[in-house]
Amino acid sequence: MSFVSTANCVLKNGGKPVFVDIDPTTLCIEPKEILKSITKKTKAVIPVHFGGMPCNMKEILKISKKYGIKIIEDAAHAAGANYGKNKIGSHGFAVCFSFHPIKNLAMPTGGLISINDKKYKNIREKIQTKRWCGISNRHDGGTADALYDINEIGDNYYMNEISAVIGIEQLKKLNKMNSIRKKIAKRYASELEMTKKMAYSNDCAYHLYWICVKNRDKLRKKLLENGIQTGTHYRPIHTFRLYHNKKIKLPVTDRVGNEIITLPIHPNLTDNQVTKVISLINKFS
Repeated sequence: MSFVSTANCVLKNGGKPVFVDIDPTTLCIEPKEILKSITKKTKAVIPVHFGGMPCNMKEILKISKKYGIKIIEDAAHAAGANYGKNKIGSHGFAVCFSFHPIKNLAMPTGGLISINDKKYKNIREKIQTKRWCGISNRHDGGTADALYDINEIGDNYYMNEISAVIGIEQLKKLNKMNSIRKKIAKRYASELEMTKKMAYSNDCAYHLYWICVKNRDKLRKKLLENGIQTGTHYRPIHTFRLYHNKKIKLPVTDRVGNEIITLPIHPNLTDNQVTKVISLINKFS
């Protein structure tokens, strides 16, 4: 399991999450660990493209095909990222995106679910109904009046029009903004002196850039004293009270959860600010 907003996990009957450890080089779900966790009850695998770095979709899709398991990607960090020749959002059975002022695709709030197979039209319609108070729209004989019915309980999950309009305009800028993030990430990857750091990949969207250090609290304090705010994205989900179970063993996730620091990486950073971040980390780490 990764320590992101939704966990790297496999889902079994009843929606029970089974947490899976991560690849220490990408912090994305480890396909070999998926194989260890699959049983006859497994219904879906939920890989997280952590920080915008694509998971190993080639191996994950092989597992999906071999075992008949659905892949539901968490692409909350990965708007504009690529895997192979295709954009993230076009690989798994379903792909979930998240929009927010600090996300790569910036808008007030909202999200998107991409369903990649036309034969699952019924699932798309079910999601549309649930997001809109359980209302199912239908038109009767082409008349002007729209008739509607409610077949199940839903909620008010649909994105408002203002967010959508802003999002459409921001989408036009997504590649440009991501290219700036990549430029910053490339400098971090080449100029930071520690060994445990996020690698550079032209396919990554770089919503986050992470490093891992033993002296996390001390380094974060030094950086803050010099006007540099950092984060610890994220606390491992299996340590929350909701899921806490002493039998869960995720050594890589636990280690990274105690060492990770996320650095400033947004399109408004200047070259001088990036230089300052790099020089201070190299000095104090």
